[in-house]
Amino acid sequence: MSDTPKFEVIDRRKIKADEEKEHIVERKPERESAPSEPQAGPRLVTPEPPAKQPEPVAEDETPMGELPPAPTAEESREQKKAYDDAAQRLEELVRAQNPGVGAQPPVGFEHLVQQLYLSSMIQMGAGTQEGQRPRVDIMGARQTIDMLGVLAEKTKGNLNELEDRTLQTVLFDVRMAFLELTNMISMQGVQAPPPPSPTKKR
Repeated sequence: MSDTPKFEVIDRRKIKADEEKEHIVERKPERESAPSEPQAGPRLVTPEPPAKQPEPVAEDETPMGELPPAPTAEESREQKKAYDDAAQRLEELVRAQNPGVGAQPPVGFEHLVQQLYLSSMIQMGAGTQEGQRPRVDIMGARQTIDMLGVLAEKTKGNLNELEDRTLQTVLFDVRMAFLELTNMISMQGVQAPPPPSPTKKR
């Protein structure tokens, strides 16, 4: 029996009335000790002990039976069009309030890399104002740097020369910053106590 908590993914797409019966799953009431706070999106749940021993699942495999069905091509097109229309209306409202603001450039791959780069550097204390003590989230920085590594692995062979060079340079830079910071943390950490002195035998 596995005690590993699972994530319940909630399908937020609109479902037709005649299809709702097929997709609605009865949820068991939470334990009395658990707080009854509403949570949006995926939430951590503790499953009841299964009656039958489930087959082990490899760490890199996702149990597809627990995921909602993928949207159809038509649903994706309609949602993309609605999203673009909403974004355009928002941009027009912003420009109406601020006439000097020009049109926002389209988001590209370099914006994604730059966002992850800035996030990791801020998590490692960069950008702290002078006189203030840096606030370091070293574990958060590690996760962000690992995301850049996953991005580099999954996009291998699909980037142009400039995109690949930008990603590799950023990844090298943040990993070096992480190494320097962890070395500083190690040197400033608590030193291990001296070994106990050997007792004399009588």
